[in-house]
Amino acid sequence: MARKDTEQYQSYAKDAFDNPPEGPVGVHRGNRPMIVRVTPFIIVLVAAVAAGVLFWSIFSGEAANMFNRRSEQTQTTAQTSQGSSSSSAGESASGTASQSSQSATAGESTSAEGTPSQTPSESESAQSTPEESQQVNTNAQITVINGTGVSGDASEWAAALQGQGFTNVTPANPDATTVLPAQTVVYYQNEADLATAQQVANTLEIATVEQSATIGVPIEVVRMQ
Repeated sequence: MARKDTEQYQSYAKDAFDNPPEGPVGVHRGNRPMIVRVTPFIIVLVAAVAAGVLFWSIFSGEAANMFNRRSEQTQTTAQTSQGSSSSSAGESASGTASQSSQSATAGESTSAEGTPSQTPSESESAQSTPEESQQVNTNAQITVINGTGVSGDASEWAAALQGQGFTNVTPANPDATTVLPAQTVVYYQNEADLATAQQVANTLEIATVEQSATIGVPIEVVRMQ
């Protein structure tokens, strides 16, 4: 018959392991800081608030309003930019048209002023043609008529003309057909004799020079009082 094991816990002598110290013994975690323990709760709280705001925006229509406002601002900015570009293009076109109009006006003025019926040189040439084309003819026949009634007056002027180079000068008295003028005058017969008549008048200091078709010589001087 087997022997009954009667040895129990009390049968062994107590050692160091039978009296463990108070408190935790062995590998364990120490106390964590307060911020570490609170952080998860803060994260959860922030996420809950964000989710609440998101749902509130969606259901209240605030998100749609914000989207519409942004769209309107974008359209307004695009229209403003387009309007500025159009205005700049219009001003540029207006400036170009104005410059073209001014250039055309200046061109017309220049054309109008630069194309007269006669150029200045042609006008001066036309004005000076009678005098320049007509030369003084010192050999022209000249008659000096004495209308003063004083003897020797016609001879005196004839001598003065001869002294200035006129070679064909004749003094004379008026006849029955002679019409005496009111003042001393130099008559010339043709336009070709105008320069010669003017030179005779300058020599004798006579102010009046007239053309006459009734005289019988190219130049006729009638001396009056």
